[in-house]
Amino acid sequence: MKMESHTFDELDLQLLDALEVDGRASFSRLGSVLGVSDQTVARRYRRLYAEGGLRVVAVRDAERLGQDQWTLRLRCVPDSALAIADALAKRPDTNWIGLAAGGTEVIVSTRPRSAGDRDDLLPGKLPRTPRVMEIRAHQTLHRFYGGPSGWLRKFAALTEDQVAALRPEPVSTEGPARIDPQDEPLVAALEQDGRATYPELQRATGRSESAVKRRLAALLACGAVYIDVEYHSETIGYPLAAVLWITTTPAALHSVGEALATHDEIAHAAATAGPSNLIATAVVRSTAHLYAYLSGPLGHLDGVQHVEASPFLRRVKQLTYQRPLR
Repeated sequence: MKMESHTFDELDLQLLDALEVDGRASFSRLGSVLGVSDQTVARRYRRLYAEGGLRVVAVRDAERLGQDQWTLRLRCVPDSALAIADALAKRPDTNWIGLAAGGTEVIVSTRPRSAGDRDDLLPGKLPRTPRVMEIRAHQTLHRFYGGPSGWLRKFAALTEDQVAALRPEPVSTEGPARIDPQDEPLVAALEQDGRATYPELQRATGRSESAVKRRLAALLACGAVYIDVEYHSETIGYPLAAVLWITTTPAALHSVGEALATHDEIAHAAATAGPSNLIATAVVRSTAHLYAYLSGPLGHLDGVQHVEASPFLRRVKQLTYQRPLR
């Protein structure tokens, strides 16, 4: 893939890609791998933060933790979608919200942390919201792409040697991925700022700096959390994103999902239970490119029976609702 942008350049793309490999890497380490000074990295980082929507935050990996994930399509009364989206964005169990379908549809990604949270939202509040006309709920069954696998890796902006140089040292772990109750202050701090320093994390948790380092390394190694990078895709020349609701034959579900994961346009793909059995997010340069993808690489996959595309008009929430101050 080739970046097309008049504002940001290849070094900016390399920096974003490097942060997807290790979002907590120091500016000096990033500069060493990218072949520039740490002052240049710091300057580019601050510009991407100010102008490109860059944020680095920790994300709980619901799939690794065995937690529910849902994607909801809410058809709303005209002129009410934004208010409903804003209200949902304030909930801590929602992590992505967008407006589609001419502003009458709200698409919500939610990760309830308990059955109570799920029931509060799905059979509880949403059906009683008078301006919500229809609810379609899709439960995630299997992730083919996304999560810790960042979309920017498909640009190949970094060489394999650069990626290897950035990857943190492996840490041995035992047992399944889990977040213990005593980890909550640490994870909460990182959800606000994935690059928070160890002294800052020490103050947020009340634990020693060495204990924070060990526990964070363990959480990352077991996959309970990962450090994610948020940015405006239009910054790098890809202003259009759309959710694809795909129906396949049962026998083709896995093969189509695996094929989607290899397509440059796909930032996320998952098998779901619900009205469609695959949901994917495509990020493209224009409506013409979206058409070319739907009629070409996607349309030619064996087993695809139906595709509905919902281009986003506006992102209301992505990872976190309020922009951190850092």
